[in-house]
Amino acid sequence: MLEIADVSKSYGSLHVLTDVSLRIDDGEFVSIVGPSGAGKTTLLNIIGSLERPDSGRILFDSTDIVGLSDRKLAEFRNRRLGFVFQFHQLLPEFTLAENVALPAMIAGKSRRAAMARASELLGSLGLSERLDHRPDQVSGGERQRAAVARALVNDPACILADEPSGSLDSHNREELYALFSSLREQTGKTLIVVTHDESLAGVSDRIIRMRDGRIVC
Repeated sequence: MLEIADVSKSYGSLHVLTDVSLRIDDGEFVSIVGPSGAGKTTLLNIIGSLERPDSGRILFDSTDIVGLSDRKLAEFRNRRLGFVFQFHQLLPEFTLAENVALPAMIAGKSRRAAMARASELLGSLGLSERLDHRPDQVSGGERQRAAVARALVNDPACILADEPSGSLDSHNREELYALFSSLREQTGKTLIVVTHDESLAGVSDRIIRMRDGRIVC
């Protein structure tokens, strides 16, 4: 499903990624771990088309997204990928349901259809009584579950998560681990998670370790 071939990335004289190659199969749950500065988040951003590599290829189902125009890349990102960040990135002026529905409306769904899908997803994650609450009216764990629902709203092939448990307490971290495991089992989606959290990495199918901009095992 996903092949990363000889990807390198620098910022000025700082070499962040050097000739990184990796294959991730459809439906696989992969964790990328390593010390700060290893290049994990940069690699995830490049996989997610949020940044372009200096060289190399990123192939999703044999399509090299590096060569896509900005417009085509934005469309690909909206329809094929879902993102979960360390800090939920929910918009404070909108309800949870509106936050989850936004990517669907951007993709062209009507507000009615997008809100119905958002309500369905939030309900499946135990948030049916929080649809009309704004982010500052719910707990940290509930905000992160809403962020997961937002990532799922367009039924993407791949979910990318950057330190998703980093801002959660131990109870909510355990809930998130269970949620990610059940997502893979129930939906068959590909999950790629960058984390310092060895417990979260431990529930994945495969752990990829990085150091100094390279994959070491």
